[in-house]
Amino acid sequence: MKTITIEGQLRTEMGKKATRQLRSQELVPGVIYGGAKEISFSAPARALKPIVYTPEFMQAEVRVDGDTYTCILKDLQFDKVSDELLHIDFLELVADKKVIATLPLHLTGVPVGVKGGGKLVTKMKSLKVKALPKDLKESITVDITDLELNANIRVEDVKADNMEILNSPRIPIATVVMTRQLKQEEAKEEKKK
Repeated sequence: MKTITIEGQLRTEMGKKATRQLRSQELVPGVIYGGAKEISFSAPARALKPIVYTPEFMQAEVRVDGDTYTCILKDLQFDKVSDELLHIDFLELVADKKVIATLPLHLTGVPVGVKGGGKLVTKMKSLKVKALPKDLKESITVDITDLELNANIRVEDVKADNMEILNSPRIPIATVVMTRQLKQEEAKEEKKK
């Protein structure tokens, strides 16, 4: 799994005034929780870009005052107007403690239904899972080669080793729908009969 290193400084002052001052220096306030204690820190906005602006799932090694914390991204807050990153939350990974994470889905193969003239429609891009930190992966791979026309692959069809999938099992992930051209061709065939 990809790991990014973030250098941060421990935050001593809290409150609006201190937070505003941090943001004026292009620093983003953040919190690491889930471990022995909560750590409030700040890090340069530039250093956080690789983990914030990516569809990939990755770990973060956050270094604060000589201590290193292995974390995953948990929550982000953006300014409603400027879309500037205002706050970041990390969840510390503890070896024997299960965590809830959102892993991206990676669809592989060309569906049989697409080869027959259908169109693949992706309905979900990620799944929420509960797993031990050692079992977390960059993505969950789903083979869609056998997907036929007007058929679905649902959450319940996904096999994820050592992970509990928290999404509703009946939700479709991907489906192959009939294209307009295929419908017209079928209608012509019906008229000929």
